[in-house]
Amino acid sequence: MSSVNWAGVWVGYDRINYWLEKMSDLRREAHLIKTGMVELDTVLGGGLPPDRVYLVHGTPGSGKTTLSLQFLLEGVRNGEKVLYVTLSETRDELAAVAHSHGMNLEGVEIFELLPEERDLDPEHQYTMFQPSEVELNITTKEILDIVDRLKPRRVIIDSLSEIKLLAQNALRFRRQVLALKQYFSGRACTVLFLDDKTSAGEDALQLESIAHGVISLEQLSPEYGAERRRLRITKLRGQKYRGGYHDFTIVKGGLTVFPRIVANEHAFPREGALVKSGVASMDAMLGGGLRSGTSVLLLGPAGVGKSSLSIQYAVEAARRGEASVLFTFDERKETMLERADGLNMPLREFIDSGLIDVRAIDPAELSPGEFAHRVRQAVEGNGQGSVRVVVIDSLNGYLNAMPEERFLTAQLHELLTYLGHLGVVTFLVVAQHGLLGQAMKTSIDTSYLADTVILFRYFEAKGEVRQLVSVLKKRNGQHERTIREFSLGGEGISIGKPLTDFQGVLTGTPVFQGPGDLLIVRDE
Repeated sequence: MSSVNWAGVWVGYDRINYWLEKMSDLRREAHLIKTGMVELDTVLGGGLPPDRVYLVHGTPGSGKTTLSLQFLLEGVRNGEKVLYVTLSETRDELAAVAHSHGMNLEGVEIFELLPEERDLDPEHQYTMFQPSEVELNITTKEILDIVDRLKPRRVIIDSLSEIKLLAQNALRFRRQVLALKQYFSGRACTVLFLDDKTSAGEDALQLESIAHGVISLEQLSPEYGAERRRLRITKLRGQKYRGGYHDFTIVKGGLTVFPRIVANEHAFPREGALVKSGVASMDAMLGGGLRSGTSVLLLGPAGVGKSSLSIQYAVEAARRGEASVLFTFDERKETMLERADGLNMPLREFIDSGLIDVRAIDPAELSPGEFAHRVRQAVEGNGQGSVRVVVIDSLNGYLNAMPEERFLTAQLHELLTYLGHLGVVTFLVVAQHGLLGQAMKTSIDTSYLADTVILFRYFEAKGEVRQLVSVLKKRNGQHERTIREFSLGGEGISIGKPLTDFQGVLTGTPVFQGPGDLLIVRDE
């Protein structure tokens, strides 16, 4: 009687549950209002519940107007009537914003409620009534009239700050906003109220309490590099959304949102496989190879060979027909290609075939959320098939270029977990300060994040500076605890026998104690 492969049964069971949940989510999302930004819909849990009033607030320049135009244009694409009520910007100003993004506002009804030139004339100033009372009533009535006439499905009110100025006090302002909400509630209309965060304290909380949902936009100014933006859903009644901050950028075409990666959303059992380097001695040191879905930390001083080993793994994966992506923070692509040519590694060949993708990253122009999103796109959207190797070279460039970003290590942990769930082997290249001796330091301790740690060092022997390699840690299997010489040459990577006849190699000045010499023979 044949035995049952229970591991395979459970994998299949989890996959069935995964797809059943996906189908349930798709049915639930079918009735939601799409914003015109797929990634923002993902953050919102599929979109906005229809026929509700929402608050979009942020400081000037954070992207409120652009988001609103994308929201309305999505309605136009769906054949809906849409309305933009502006109390602060002219039609020409809105048209200029749309033009800068290549948007066509045809189909968007724009209704201006701006102070007229004659309002500056003293003869038109009110004397028997408070001007704000008259103007607020007129403004509200004109908004209601245009909505009754057009019967739009989507409405933007830009902005509540102008209504607050007319109301003059918090109580009257709240009652006015509540009245608008009540008016829209029975008219099959989804409304976005825009606010520029001039309200503070209790006033701001009152606005948030009135709205069905709140989208908060922020613009940050680091000491170096371009400004960075992020958003957060602070409230969304009756719907599960993705909490926390999500980075976004404003580019030609509108907002591009980078949803925060939640690794557990991609967690289901996968059958692991050994990933080989193509260097027999290296594989032997790792107990046969690296397990798919693990992360590897390559640790050592600059120039010792860390990046070259990571490239070797990518090239060997390409030889098996598997795709790899290399993200380089410190090195230009041209320099990497020249180095690979010198080691006789066919990196150019596999880049041309599409099996290896090298991406130079400028961290001064990139937020951590956008970088994580680029990694995800590269892994999930590779045209050559599933990506099996990802290299981040170096982690120093990633961390040092974003010193003002908090919780970078936590974001990196989530990214590594996500890649592990997809069966990707991730190499993290980390350069230590110093060259020789025991005073080697790392700017940040990330060794606990990695499943495997491979240590590189320089040492002195026979009047030469040589390199060594040792596997310090491997969570999911056995590995050698030996120290071997590591060499780079015209034929690629060479790894010698264990240096059993040397003592104190890691100090940089070993003492020879044996009868034989196990160092790699140099060509004269």
